[in-house]
Amino acid sequence: MTVMQNQNSEVRYRIEHKTSYAYSEPVAVCQNQVRMMPAPRPNLTCHFTRLDILPLPDSSEEHQDYFGNRVLTFAIESTHQSLEIVAHSDVTVHAPTVTLIGPPTNTVGPGKSNISDVGQPWELIAQQIQSADTFDAMIDQQRFDSPRIRRVQPFADYAFKSFTPGRGILEAALDFTRRIYTDFRYDTSATNVDTLPEEAFAARAGVCQDFAQFAIACLRSIGLSAKYVSGYLRTLPPVGAPRLIGADESHAWFSIYSGPRHGWVGFDPTNGTVAGTDHIPISIGRDYGDISPMCGVVLGGGQTTLKVSVDVQPIAMQQQQAMQQ
Repeated sequence: MTVMQNQNSEVRYRIEHKTSYAYSEPVAVCQNQVRMMPAPRPNLTCHFTRLDILPLPDSSEEHQDYFGNRVLTFAIESTHQSLEIVAHSDVTVHAPTVTLIGPPTNTVGPGKSNISDVGQPWELIAQQIQSADTFDAMIDQQRFDSPRIRRVQPFADYAFKSFTPGRGILEAALDFTRRIYTDFRYDTSATNVDTLPEEAFAARAGVCQDFAQFAIACLRSIGLSAKYVSGYLRTLPPVGAPRLIGADESHAWFSIYSGPRHGWVGFDPTNGTVAGTDHIPISIGRDYGDISPMCGVVLGGGQTTLKVSVDVQPIAMQQQQAMQQ
């Protein structure tokens, strides 16, 4: 699939995220938490969201977690051998204040940046984050270790190759993002959901979760604040191939605090680019453990078969297809 390079000021999407579990043996009870409902963000407006769950839960409760994510907790207390969760959402993604200019490129190195604003010197931002005069707990906490991410010198050494003395934080972040894109191999067999950044770094391989967590580890290791973003990525099929319903992807990237002018800015190391209107944020946290789309426990069940499909479609495209039918 090919990543879009969308330059629109905003794009409205309808999203369907279907998760299905089939169990080899009956499940007596299950309790789960779901983070698939978008919450309002500076660059995202949520017009509508709904979760359909089968079998119907015996109890459910929605709350907002510490990071502002919408969480549905539910329990099914009747025997079942399958579980289906379908998240329907209607959202508008607004273009970030920081964009790429000129044709897309993944070239790295001094003088190779094509970002619209290079930003303030990164050392100044690191000082501001820690200053008592400008202290913000929600920003400051994202520069420390978290359950899946540790600050270590090898990560700092990797980051320093992009974050050179006096370099603008956004220019450095883009160069850093493109270096990960160049240095690492996308390989779904190289890692799993529990792989740590140290392991992905040693293998120089992984998936979007690994690249995002590695990037965050590097940035925190040099005193900057960075957070994990989970959501969806709008993609295009290869030239000449039909668009397949359900073939879009869940995705992960990182967001770096760049100072008061632009605030948090997203970067996608899997694709070597700034997160734009093709990146649809759903949840944020310190690392993957804070934003897992679904987690829980079951009593019974035997072996589990999991199927996931995601369909992300601009509403204008949906309307055009409907008119052609």
